[in-house]
Amino acid sequence: MTDHELELVVGALLHDIGKVVYRKGDDKRKHSRSGCDFLEEQGISDKTVLDCVRYHHGDALKTASIDEDSPAYIVYIADNIASAADRRDNDSGDYGFEMSTPLRPVFNVLNGNKGDYYYSPEILNTENEINYPTKEKKVFSETLYSEIVSNIANNLKGVVDSSNGIGLTEEYVNSLLEVLEANLSYVPSSTAKSEQADISLFDHVKLTAAVASCIDRYLAGEKNLKQKLFTESDTFYSNEAFLLLSLDVSGIQKFIYTISTKNALRTLRARSFYLEIMMEHIIDLLLERLNLSRANLIYSGGGHCYILAPNTDSAKETIDRFITEVNEWFLKTFQTQLYIACGYAPCSARTLKNEPVGSYSNLFRSVSAALSESKSHRYSAKQIIALNHIRKADYSRECSVCKNVGEVNDDGVCPICAAMADLSKEVLYTDFFSVVLEDEKKGLPLPGGYRLAYDTKESLETRMKEDQYFVRTYGKNRMYTGKNVSTKLWVGSYTNGNTFEEFAEEAAGIDRIGILRADVDNLGHAFVAGFDNPANHNRYVTLSRTATLSRQLSLFFKLYINKIMSEPEYQLNPNSPGGKRNATIVYSGGDDVFVVGAWDDVIALAVDLREDFIKFTEGTLSISAGIGIYTDSYPISASAIEVADQETAAKSNPGKDSIDLLDDGVMHTVMNGKEKQTVSDGVYSWEKFEKAVLGEKLGAIERFFTQAEGRGNNFLYNLLELIRGRAERINFARYVYLLSRMEPDEKAPDEQKEEYNIFSSQMVRWIQNEEDSRQLKTAITLYVYLNRKKEEEQ
Repeated sequence: MTDHELELVVGALLHDIGKVVYRKGDDKRKHSRSGCDFLEEQGISDKTVLDCVRYHHGDALKTASIDEDSPAYIVYIADNIASAADRRDNDSGDYGFEMSTPLRPVFNVLNGNKGDYYYSPEILNTENEINYPTKEKKVFSETLYSEIVSNIANNLKGVVDSSNGIGLTEEYVNSLLEVLEANLSYVPSSTAKSEQADISLFDHVKLTAAVASCIDRYLAGEKNLKQKLFTESDTFYSNEAFLLLSLDVSGIQKFIYTISTKNALRTLRARSFYLEIMMEHIIDLLLERLNLSRANLIYSGGGHCYILAPNTDSAKETIDRFITEVNEWFLKTFQTQLYIACGYAPCSARTLKNEPVGSYSNLFRSVSAALSESKSHRYSAKQIIALNHIRKADYSRECSVCKNVGEVNDDGVCPICAAMADLSKEVLYTDFFSVVLEDEKKGLPLPGGYRLAYDTKESLETRMKEDQYFVRTYGKNRMYTGKNVSTKLWVGSYTNGNTFEEFAEEAAGIDRIGILRADVDNLGHAFVAGFDNPANHNRYVTLSRTATLSRQLSLFFKLYINKIMSEPEYQLNPNSPGGKRNATIVYSGGDDVFVVGAWDDVIALAVDLREDFIKFTEGTLSISAGIGIYTDSYPISASAIEVADQETAAKSNPGKDSIDLLDDGVMHTVMNGKEKQTVSDGVYSWEKFEKAVLGEKLGAIERFFTQAEGRGNNFLYNLLELIRGRAERINFARYVYLLSRMEPDEKAPDEQKEEYNIFSSQMVRWIQNEEDSRQLKTAITLYVYLNRKKEEEQ
């Protein structure tokens, strides 16, 4: 980025710094004035930056003595565009401002919700508890605002004191973004009583910077910005100055599951993380080519991203050329295993705030259509010819892991799979992952002639000072700042360090592992039309809310999931000692999860995850999941596919929000509105699973068999078989007879007799109803699994 581009983006990011200065005390100045004065007090003397802050409002620009081509005009209109995408009336009818008001969640207005929730005012800190929406309105204190101002002031020293190696550079922009995210994520952009205060000041300034950078590139070489962006601003709002760009990597699932049985769990995590960090690297490379910062990254997760770019021929040529280069690298490195699709569509400032109504949704549909077109025409004729003419050396052999033909080591493993084994030892315990030029031959390859290296804090400091090949680094699950720290990576990295075999051995009862795959229902609809509600005149359909929604979901699935697993609530096993989950995250993206662990902990985790997600999103979104229970020797690639099918089966349940487990392979009938629909036998809505299967039926079985001496799993095995054969009338009589044999003798305590009467009457009632008997079958199986003795299994 040029000095001009850096000054512009920093000025845009800091344009509203006066709001936090204003709110921390009795400041009577306008926030544009107080913000400019604050920056000068910190030693900032760059005129462009100061002008962008001082003159980002129209009333100040009217009398400003600045050049007609000043970047301040760009920040002015970018702020207006971002504000128009942020601010919406809340129908309260109130007037004035409430400086101490907390931030409201966007979930208040998602998918037709009319929530009245707030976030607790705080600084985003990975050590804090999860900031769930709450009915309690905790106001901001001047003390907290003072702390925020102090934190930002400390970061500004990096610009003032160039002796520390930072100065006004691309690295500093990324450092500033990290600091602003940490400090402003729960600060409302607007405190007007009449407006929906659900966009944070961080999301507002980030979008302002993204819009400003695009406008600057769109108008490159143009003269008299004052006329185009101030005097004739209404005309500019209709110009298609922007591109909404999306990238999507195909082949992820197959790539992840290409592993050997040796160290399978560690390798799964490594391959997943490698793709995740590769995607971030690809994003950074493209942003660098476009002379943009990470402010222009709207969303990233699961091999997918959205970027706001300028609508220029140069930008489109750069994007197309870059995607071609990446796919050629994929072909050379992984043959046809991986492919990156690209789609983009032009849009105006009016589109970003959904004017006319429906234009915003149509924009995403256009991008999606372009992505689909890209996927359907993967390779050019030139690339196909080159692929078919690849000649391997005579000594080339097939890699024993990935099966690609090429050079292998003495163990029959190619260089990439060998490097993946090294990464598997580092991924959960290393804090920094550095990108270096390919001249350093260690580490995994990355597109563009780079490699991935691993660093501790100490080795990173040495690398930054002495390594001529060092490019940038990514910090994991911490709000790191400083020179060359491109971004923090939120990573679902929870593990207790066990192998498949150890998970099975430490599971309650039966020696089995559990595999959980889950993701958010109807997320695509939520992004495109989740805020599209005629009841509120579609006024919440904006890019700001889409960006905020995606950031919150990334926080939940990439960061907060670690806390959810380390601080469990529900326990399937009533005799569990508690403590952290006996499980490991294989991957957790922007909306989906793959977890392996002891089978009982995996089911309990699924319950926690769903409950916490409902709480986090105010019930506006739901999760569907598949859970498989396997021996530790069962191939992970096969189990992953099977559990993916279970996840799909859960999503086929009317209303979704369901789980599929312990499927017998039969179907049952449910009502979908007025129509009958068949779904898999193991599929339950979460509410039925938690209340009817776990709460009612499993609870009843546990209560009875806890006090029923000499009555164990053999009785339950027999009951289970009779339930499965309930269609034959004779089995009902056999079922009742078997229950009668459980009746306590006359000498038994009255309480035990009463327990039996309650239990037997419930069991008789349940078998006579198809749905109850299906739930009972699942509950009995869970109880048997929980109480199966090791010698019994052998």
